[in-house]
Amino acid sequence: MSLALFVAWGGFSGLMYYEMTRPMGAFTAFMAKLPMVALAVAPFETMWNRAHAGTLHQGDMAPDFHLKTRDGKSEVSLSSFRGSRPVVLIFGSYT
Repeated sequence: MSLALFVAWGGFSGLMYYEMTRPMGAFTAFMAKLPMVALAVAPFETMWNRAHAGTLHQGDMAPDFHLKTRDGKSEVSLSSFRGSRPVVLIFGSYT
C-alpha cells in the first residue's frame, strides 16, 4: 500500500514538474483544473525554483531585451547601454 502511494506521489510530482517547464499559458491552464489540495502534497516551491532556475551565474552578461519607453514612442534595449553606464532594473511597484 505504501509503495503504491509513493509511486503515485512520484508520478504526480513528475507531472507537476513537467507542467512547470512548459510555457506559462499551458501551465496556468493545467493549474486551473487542479484542486488546491494538490499543492499540499507536492513539493511545489522546490519544483518551481528548479524548473525556473535559469542558467545565469554571477559574472555572466545579462541577456539583451527590448522595451518600449514610457511614452510608447520608441524602444530601448539593454545592449544599447552596454559599456557606457550602469543600468538598474526595478521590478514591481516602487510607490
